Amino acid sequence: MPFLASSQDGRTLLRVYVQPKASRTGLVGLHGDAVKLAITAAPVDGKANAALLSFLAKFLGLKKRDLEIRHGLKSRNKTVLVTGLDSEEIRSKIEDSLL
Repeated sequence: MPFLASSQDGRTLLRVYVQPKASRTGLVGLHGDAVKLAITAAPVDGKANAALLSFLAKFLGLKKRDLEIRHGLKSRNKTVLVTGLDSEEIRSKIEDSLL
C-alpha cells in the first residue's frame, strides 16, 4: 500500500494527510499516497498533532509513546513512525476501517 513507506524491526513509516478543524475526528479515506485523517483540533500550538497521535494510538491499539511524527510537524502531509505493529497489521486495520 502506498501509505506505508517502510517496515523494519516492528517499526513502520505511515504517510498521513491531516484535515484540521473538521467536524469530527476519524479516518476519511486515501489522499494520494497517504491516509487522510480528519481531526477536530485546530493547527495551533501543536494541538492538531497531539490529536492526530491520540487518534492513531487508539485506532491502532497502541500507546501514544509508540507513535512519533518524523516529518511534517507544520504541514498537512506527515510521516508517522509506528512502533509495535508491522506494515501488514497497519494495512489491515486501515483497509477494514475503509470498507
